[in-house]
Amino acid sequence: MLLKQADDKTRRVTLLTELQKSPLLDERQRTWLRDELENLRKGMAGERDAAFHLDSYFKDSPNHVLMHDLRFEIDGDVAQIDHVAINRALHIYLFETKNYGGNLSINAQGEFTASYGSRRFGVPSPLEQSRRHARVLDKLLDRLNIAPRTGSERTYHHVVLMHPRAIIERPPTADFDSSSVIKADMISAWHGKFVDGFGVAKLMRVAVNLRHMDTIREWAEMLIRQHRPTDPLQLPPFLAPRQAPAAIPIPELQQPTRAHAAAVSSTQEPVANQTPLAQARKLICAHCGAKISFAEGRYCWNNPQRFGGLQYCRAHQAQF
Repeated sequence: MLLKQADDKTRRVTLLTELQKSPLLDERQRTWLRDELENLRKGMAGERDAAFHLDSYFKDSPNHVLMHDLRFEIDGDVAQIDHVAINRALHIYLFETKNYGGNLSINAQGEFTASYGSRRFGVPSPLEQSRRHARVLDKLLDRLNIAPRTGSERTYHHVVLMHPRAIIERPPTADFDSSSVIKADMISAWHGKFVDGFGVAKLMRVAVNLRHMDTIREWAEMLIRQHRPTDPLQLPPFLAPRQAPAAIPIPELQQPTRAHAAAVSSTQEPVANQTPLAQARKLICAHCGAKISFAEGRYCWNNPQRFGGLQYCRAHQAQF
């Protein structure tokens, strides 16, 4: 029974895409946005592919509930779980999706290494990550009073889902059991072997703890109500918007006084011979009204885009 789909991450993708168009970004910000968007898209693709295989196996099951993309916050701890399946005996399957885009090798100490061609680098153990999630989930289940019928501890199963085309290099089982690291299209075969491996005593314990499917569904819905998704618009502090440089204020233009106009009238052509633009060209600063030289006026008139066709003294030219 499928109860929860993955959250819609479209707003996050749109935000990261649009922010990269900003001309105010520095190199560090551009790199972070590019990497974050690439990782987000890869993660979404991996979770979508894994969900397809999980849905095909669990969504119509009469004994399991399936939930995708759950995030819990308990006492400052966070668990971001890709997929969760719970059966009627309160066996909890935590599925971690790892879409490395390359191959995976596991050594005898349980250390994981991803490889992309000739490039190899260590990656955190997804099994240990899943166990940390289980500890957070266990606290939450205690508070919700969700427990096996016999009062025994809950049973967790940790499964790592790889891309169906990935190559997994494994150590000998005697050194490290990697049987729970599987390709996503092998869920049915893995679960079948897992169930077949139950002995008589274990099957008896399972039978004692069986709950009605309505109860399992009710518990799953309680968990879904505790889901705390991340804010899709949240960004690290170093990506806070920067203010553009303040524009230089344009001084308020002042009309030349009659006294100033009279003082320079002898330097102008007769009004009858002047064009409308030439009539506005007087050797008086349009800002402070002071007399200016012909060189200062000519410099302003030769740069109309900068000075708007008016003239200014040298001191006030610097403000443009």
